[in-house]
Amino acid sequence: MLENTMRMFELAEKGYYCSQILLSLALDSCGRTNPDLIRTMAGLAHGAGFGAGTCGALTGGCCLLAFYSAKGSDTEEETELFMGMRQQLTEWFIESVGEQYGGVDCETIVGDGADKQIRCGQIVGAVYAKARDILTRNGFDMSICKQD
Repeated sequence: MLENTMRMFELAEKGYYCSQILLSLALDSCGRTNPDLIRTMAGLAHGAGFGAGTCGALTGGCCLLAFYSAKGSDTEEETELFMGMRQQLTEWFIESVGEQYGGVDCETIVGDGADKQIRCGQIVGAVYAKARDILTRNGFDMSICKQD
């Protein structure tokens, strides 16, 4: 996990957002790159742009779960576990982050003047750990990515 923490810091230093960092870690786990996907994930950052939307760490975490378990082509099927895993992550986020900061939107989470890099970094790390735990408990190996 220390390796993932260092990679998160490295990506944040390079200017990537929470949602981008989460999917970069997934791609790293299975030895792939996908600049189009990482670029697209920036759309979830900062609560989808204005801070009033759901935290990009949560939406990015849901995308991380989808990366391993959702349908991505005509020949694939979504696993029956996807919706339940997404619900587990969301409920955990609401109970932990949401209750701690008074909501799950970016503005509420960092609106008290806290150091955004530190707070968001801790949240991204916690989301990654929780998503990884959910995937592992449901039989997914994060080193194996679905192929195109």
